[in-house]
Amino acid sequence: MSASSFGLTRWGTAKGRRLGGILLALAVLAMFPVVFPNATVTTIAVYCLMYMAMATAWNTFSGFSGYVSLGHAVFFGTGAYTTALMATHLRLAGGYDLFGVAILGGLVAGVAAVPIGIVALRTRRHTFVVITIAVFFIFQLVATNLSFTQGSEGVVLPSGQFSASTYNDPFYGFLALVLLGTVAYAVGLRRSRFGLQLLAIRDDEDRARSLGVKVWRVKLLSYCFSAVLVGVVGGVWAFFVGQIYPQFAFDPTFDVTIALMAFIGGLGTIAGPILGGLVLEGLQRYLILTVSIQNLYLVIYGALFLAVIVLMPDGVVPTLGRFLRRHGAVIGLQRLRGRGAREGLGAAEPTVAAPTGAPLEVGGGRR
Repeated sequence: MSASSFGLTRWGTAKGRRLGGILLALAVLAMFPVVFPNATVTTIAVYCLMYMAMATAWNTFSGFSGYVSLGHAVFFGTGAYTTALMATHLRLAGGYDLFGVAILGGLVAGVAAVPIGIVALRTRRHTFVVITIAVFFIFQLVATNLSFTQGSEGVVLPSGQFSASTYNDPFYGFLALVLLGTVAYAVGLRRSRFGLQLLAIRDDEDRARSLGVKVWRVKLLSYCFSAVLVGVVGGVWAFFVGQIYPQFAFDPTFDVTIALMAFIGGLGTIAGPILGGLVLEGLQRYLILTVSIQNLYLVIYGALFLAVIVLMPDGVVPTLGRFLRRHGAVIGLQRLRGRGAREGLGAAEPTVAAPTGAPLEVGGGRR
C-alpha cells in the first residue's frame, strides 16, 4: 500500500466516522423524549437544548471573530419580553402560535443589536467587552423600571393549550429544530467567504482590513445574526416558564455561562459549544435537583474551567481531535510498516550468479 493510498483510505474512514456520528446524534435527538418520557428528564433536556443552541449562536460571533461578548443576555431578555408582551397584549391562547411569536421576538432582538453593534463594534476587543456589559445593565434597569414591561411584577404568559403529561414535548421538538438550524448556520458560516472574513478578523484585524475586508460591516452582520438566534431561544424560554421577571430575563450570569460553555468545549469550533452546553447545563440541572447546596454548580463551573485552561487550553474538542488524529496516524503507519515487513519476509533472497568465464576470486587471488 502506498502512502498516497493510505492517506485516501484514512480520509475516507474519517469522513465515514463523521457521517456516522452525525446520524447517531440525530437519532438520539429524535428518540430521546420517546425513550425517556419522564417529565423531569425532558425538562432537563429542554434546558440543555436551549443552552446548546445559544452557546452555538454566541460562538458564531465571538468564537469566529475573536470579540468576546458579555452582553448577549440583552438579546435573550429582549426576545423573552417581546414574546411575553405580544402574547398578553394580543391575548393569544398560548398554543403553537407562540412559537411564531418567539421567532418575532428573535427578529426584534436582531433589530436591537443594530444600534448596539454600530457603537460597540467600532472599538477593539477589550473596550467592546466593557461596552457590552454596560449595555446589559442599561437594559436590565429599563426592564425593571418601565411600566410598559410591568416592572418588577413581571409578565404572566398564557397558560398554554398543551396537556400536562406531554407539556415538554412541543418545546423539545421546536428547540431541537432551533439547535439544528443554528448548527447548520454555524457550519455554513465557517465554510463561506463571510466566515473566512470573520476568521481573518480574529487572526489579525488590521491585516484583514488591508486585504479589503469590510471589517466593521462583517462584524455587525455576524453580531445581529447571533442576536436573532439567542432572541428566539429567549422567547421560547418565556413561553416555557410561563412568567418572567427582569432579574431572570436579564441575568448577569447568563453571558458568563454561555461563554464558559464555548470556551470549555472549544472556542471557534462547531462541536465545542454543543458539548459544553450539554455537559454544563445538564450538570447544573442535575445538581439543582439532587444537591441542597445553593450555587454549588458555580463552584464546579469554575473548577472545570480552570482544569480545561491548564490541561486543554484550546478546549476539549480541539485537544481530543488532535489526539485522535495523532493516534490514528501512528496506528496507520504501524500497520503499513507491519504489512511491508510481512511482505519482505515472505520473499526469497535474491542471488547473484557469477558471469560465465569470469575468474573466481578467493581470498583476493585467482584460482
